[in-house]
Amino acid sequence: MYAIKERLRTAAGAAVESLYGVRETPQIQATHKDHSGDLTLVLFPLAKYKLGAVEALGEAVGKKMLEFTPEVREFNVVKGFLNLTLSDEYWQSVLARSEDDDFFRPPPRREKVMVEYCSPNTNKPIHLGHMRNMAIGEAVCRILEAAGAEVVRACLFNDRGIHICKSMLAYQDAGGDDSPEKSGLKGDHLVGNYYVEFEKKYRAEVKELVESGIPEAVAENDAPSMKRCRQMLLDWEAGEARTRALWKKLNDWVYEGFQQTFERYGIRFDLLLYESELWQRGKTAVLQSLQAGAFYQKDDGSVWIDLANEGLDQKLVLRSDGTTVYITQDIGVADHKDELHRPDRSVYVIANEQDYHMKVLKLTLQRMGRKYADGLVHLSYGMVDLPTGRMKSREGTVVDADDILQEMYDTAKAATDELGKTESLSSEELCVLYETLGQGALKYFLLKPEPAKRIVFNPAESIDFKGHTGTFIQYVHARACSVLRKAQGLSPDDGGAGPFHELEIAMLKQLAAFSETVGEAAEKLNPALVAHRVYDLAREYNRFYYELPILKAETPALVARRVKISRLTARAVRFGLSLLNIQAPEKM
Repeated sequence: MYAIKERLRTAAGAAVESLYGVRETPQIQATHKDHSGDLTLVLFPLAKYKLGAVEALGEAVGKKMLEFTPEVREFNVVKGFLNLTLSDEYWQSVLARSEDDDFFRPPPRREKVMVEYCSPNTNKPIHLGHMRNMAIGEAVCRILEAAGAEVVRACLFNDRGIHICKSMLAYQDAGGDDSPEKSGLKGDHLVGNYYVEFEKKYRAEVKELVESGIPEAVAENDAPSMKRCRQMLLDWEAGEARTRALWKKLNDWVYEGFQQTFERYGIRFDLLLYESELWQRGKTAVLQSLQAGAFYQKDDGSVWIDLANEGLDQKLVLRSDGTTVYITQDIGVADHKDELHRPDRSVYVIANEQDYHMKVLKLTLQRMGRKYADGLVHLSYGMVDLPTGRMKSREGTVVDADDILQEMYDTAKAATDELGKTESLSSEELCVLYETLGQGALKYFLLKPEPAKRIVFNPAESIDFKGHTGTFIQYVHARACSVLRKAQGLSPDDGGAGPFHELEIAMLKQLAAFSETVGEAAEKLNPALVAHRVYDLAREYNRFYYELPILKAETPALVARRVKISRLTARAVRFGLSLLNIQAPEKM
């Protein structure tokens, strides 16, 4: 509704100027659901000119708009709000324009955006937390693309460091000739099991040291397994052959496992980044900036940045033994990303546990004189919990992505079979349907809350054919497609269908507002806005379907109009779900 809003704002500004000689363009918004009207002009800012009661101003401006704005059929004033009801001619023009390819898209954005998401560690499988990350990241990419932006999808593999050495050390000690082929496990699951085993042994060592009287912080640092890990990291950074060979073997297994999960979840990347290839670049950049005065060095040789003036504290960027920390390699990665693509915005989809780290990274890059740092955006999202509590990788209590995808498939199968409406589908079609419904339910459940909100995931609640779920939206799409199949061969002419019914107008409002929602979601990097818009549209069509005759409407022209609304609804729902990386089945 960009065009009509701008048209009415301009007309209202002209009316105010012609009546009172004042140049003031009122704000415009959707009319509150408790009042009659389609769009509302906010007149309170006119009070500062002392032109009389704001209600009287509204009446005068409303009459002027009726006189010169054919899109407005009538108006009413509620305090400082001028509510405008649009004409049937306007809604007919919306219906006519709705066949345009870009009807559901906002005015194009002229920007290049890199979105980094998923970014898993290669010491464990992708889990449910990653799945929310990927759902948000992929949806943001698709929304930005729909809004006309050039998008680069990036994934950084955290494939080196002390956490990777934990899995390597456990495998070195107990793995023998174990492999994905021999174990029957995907490579990422196999390596993840060794990470858990390391943590069990390490925690037992810490407990024993604490019981001997050593403070816990000291015990965690001095435990034999941790000392061996630190030595393994030094060996890796020194390029020691056996350490590098073990590292490569385990990582190759993990990458193969990751790729299988990505493919099933519908995720692809344009740019794959590896921490192992960029950590040295970050270290070099830190040492150069140390000479330039951006950092300082302590007596033990460690390098730090002081961010006290920015309201933070001191941050380690190089350890005393010369090894790097997370932020060191993040600097190298950021430089590399900018050098490759020069994005206007560089979006990091990272959980809110890293809010502080991302603030430090941006400030550090700015201190280092990186101009691109101003375009760094942290899309912070809330963690995913289970009904049983928080997931913990080191304790092996996470829900692996592969397991949740299979559970969603099974849950969708059970829910669909219970309805008993799939007799016409082949076994192959049913398998595709179960996968489509299971993933749709999962992704919608992860995307409908605001990204910053922490959520509790329950598979059974996510699949409900009547609730606020992806399954309900998919079902409505299938229903609209069923109407279209039955309408094949009917005349497409909807001329002379008569005045619009209020439910038809409600549908057209939803359809016309779609492009604006996509534009806002692109600006705010918020897929939840699209999720709610497509749900509202589906819910409105459900009411339209049940309360108005479509194929048995009074006249052929009215049938044609309502079939056209059904066709546009199917198209909009399909488009909206595609922005959320969800498929829309035509039969259910």
